Amino acid sequence: MPQIPLKSSTINLDISGVAGFFGGDVAVSAMATVHVYQGRRWLGWYNSPGSYEIAKRYGQLGRSRFWDGLYPGVNVDPAVLFELDGQNGPKYRAVHSGTLMYKTGHLAHLFLQECKEIPPKNTHELDEGLTRVTTPVYVTVADLIHQPPREEYPRLVRDTTSPLALIPILASCAAAVACAIYADWFCFSMIALGMISSGVSCYVIGTGTFTFTHPEPADGAPPGDGVLEGGDEIVVLKGPEGCINPVTRGRFSLKYTGEPQYHNIGLSSMLLTVQFLAQLLIVPQGEIFGQIMFLSSLAVSWMYNSYLSSLDKESIQRHILVSQVLKSPVMRKYKLGTRTIMVVFVLLVLSPADEYALRKVMDDLLPNETPVWRLWKSAVLHEIRNVTHNIVEGSGAFWFDLSVGDGFAPSDRKLLSTLYRDATTAYIAYQELYQRGPQTSDWIPPSDPPSPVDPSSV
Repeated sequence: MPQIPLKSSTINLDISGVAGFFGGDVAVSAMATVHVYQGRRWLGWYNSPGSYEIAKRYGQLGRSRFWDGLYPGVNVDPAVLFELDGQNGPKYRAVHSGTLMYKTGHLAHLFLQECKEIPPKNTHELDEGLTRVTTPVYVTVADLIHQPPREEYPRLVRDTTSPLALIPILASCAAAVACAIYADWFCFSMIALGMISSGVSCYVIGTGTFTFTHPEPADGAPPGDGVLEGGDEIVVLKGPEGCINPVTRGRFSLKYTGEPQYHNIGLSSMLLTVQFLAQLLIVPQGEIFGQIMFLSSLAVSWMYNSYLSSLDKESIQRHILVSQVLKSPVMRKYKLGTRTIMVVFVLLVLSPADEYALRKVMDDLLPNETPVWRLWKSAVLHEIRNVTHNIVEGSGAFWFDLSVGDGFAPSDRKLLSTLYRDATTAYIAYQELYQRGPQTSDWIPPSDPPSPVDPSSV
């Protein structure tokens, strides 16, 4: 039997008391990646730190008096616990049905974040002399044409970095072998138990089936065109109700064979708890060399968990939503110089629609109600109706009669002129989308699109 290194040392690291807590948050975050990366649930066979934190967090999924007593806390939905649900989305108003949702769900939040990543088309380049800029607002127009089934199971993302999992696995194996060579069976058994408990827990937690669901629209439902309002980020959704529902009412969830009690997750959490308690008693009985091996395996695993926790899980969810659920809809983003330009642009995109419904959207996005603003809103809606029904052709579109504001004070007349100029800019930006944008089955352009207004007349 070879002489064990550092056998004569009187140092005892006594790390067992912190092994179950060290790196706990990182380990919990790393465990959540098993539901978005393909095959990740098979790669947890290493001595991971934070066993107690993982057990305490995921043990709360167990729904029985036994599990509630062992792991007290609020019973939450697995999707919320693993950050696949739970975020509030932006306000949404449907223009045809009049539906108003002050808070949408997690998928609307993901879709809004995805729209923020789209590079905008700078509409200020259309006419430098016509455009003014205050606080830029971004508008993304999304044409949704795919209606997903009520329930489907998206494919998980293939992880090209999966071979990196061999590093902590091999490190734990090497540490266990080193302990066995020098007959430190106490530390060997704890490293082996850590590998088994972590691997089993990763597999059990990863057995949840990643699921997308959304309510089916009622027969004869009007088009679902509407607006997601996210501050300076506006998203116009166009398409049938069954295509819009996945964004506004859909959700990601996890389906386990053991639901609703989740006894399998409770048992895996209990295994992690047993590992934590065993470490408290057994690791201090090992030699200093074995304790160093035990600590080394935890250090390597902690670095790997830190890498996993740094992965942007939300971007993966966005990719699954847009590419698999929505089938990569056409989305175009515009940067508009003022909020008034944005509002007129959005209304033009949403037309044809009932004028009363458009006024509701306009008041939501632009709540100003002074006499000047009311006059401007009425004039803009009138011009939008003319464009929609092709009543005014050619240069007659979006011409505004400034003499209507003669009764206002000079400052109000100046404001009215500025607002009319903004409306004209929005119309030019709309023409850019109108002429070059994609056409959907329910979007038929007029035979002769009207020309923009002459800026010198405003």
